[in-house]
Amino acid sequence: MLTKRDYKLTPESRDWGVTWKVEVWNDFGMKRTVYENNVMDASKVVYDWWERSEEEFDTMNKLNRAIHSAHQIDRKSGILKGNRDGLD
Repeated sequence: MLTKRDYKLTPESRDWGVTWKVEVWNDFGMKRTVYENNVMDASKVVYDWWERSEEEFDTMNKLNRAIHSAHQIDRKSGILKGNRDGLD
């Protein structure tokens, strides 16, 4: 597995105070961006995202396969005939 783990915590001033922008990449290069109220919660997001990286990757792959299968079924049934909006 190619490790691409990285993160960036950035404090941002808002009208109501400071929030922390959390940008985190997991082992598979998937990125998540969230905003947290304090640096401890921001750090927890990073560790949790890394801990669930394989689960997230598997979920993404299952979703991709399901979408691909649905697209193939639509193509075989003639629903997709080349119209831009797919509403034939």
